Amino acid sequence: MITMAQDVKPTRSELIELKKKIKLSESGHKLLKMKRDGLILEFFKILNEARNVRTELDAAYLNAAEKINLASAVNGMVTVKSTAFTAKESPEIQLSGHNIMGVVVPQISSTGVHKSLVERGYGIVGTNSYIDESADAYEILVEKIITAAELETTMKRLLDEIEKTKRRVNALEFKVIPDLIATMKYIRFTLEEMEREGTSRLKRVKERMK
Repeated sequence: MITMAQDVKPTRSELIELKKKIKLSESGHKLLKMKRDGLILEFFKILNEARNVRTELDAAYLNAAEKINLASAVNGMVTVKSTAFTAKESPEIQLSGHNIMGVVVPQISSTGVHKSLVERGYGIVGTNSYIDESADAYEILVEKIITAAELETTMKRLLDEIEKTKRRVNALEFKVIPDLIATMKYIRFTLEEMEREGTSRLKRVKERMK
């Protein structure tokens, strides 16, 4: 609770200013609660999407591992590795951001990850469908990894903002606003006491004058 020095007498203007602060704090508290609740809804929406992507990522990883093992068994690991080194172009990753309720979260886009047979750079002679399927499986895996990275980073950013907003909501609800209300009550009580003392003093003066 905020208290005032005993030798400092509160004024009506201080009481009015305090009422304004309480109203402003209550308005800020309401807006922060709305923001917190909105962020939580956004978080769970992205969480469901991330779970689906994680399931797809696990499946893509198992499929890629199966395809590369099969290609290595048929062609030999040396052939598979030498084919991989013939890639002419590397994928490009573009990182930008977008806003979710005041929180800037990453937006990751990519080009050149999933390639056609011609774009992969290795010749048709000396390779077979097992290598093609392995390349295709790993390109799909990389795309899933990029999507998962975007979603999981977004969730972390949202969680951090939710925690920060919750702390501000709790500080206003359990500390700032109660302290302001207690101080307002103290000032109001003090002013009423001062008015009563003034009235009593005035009565005594009138009685003496009589």
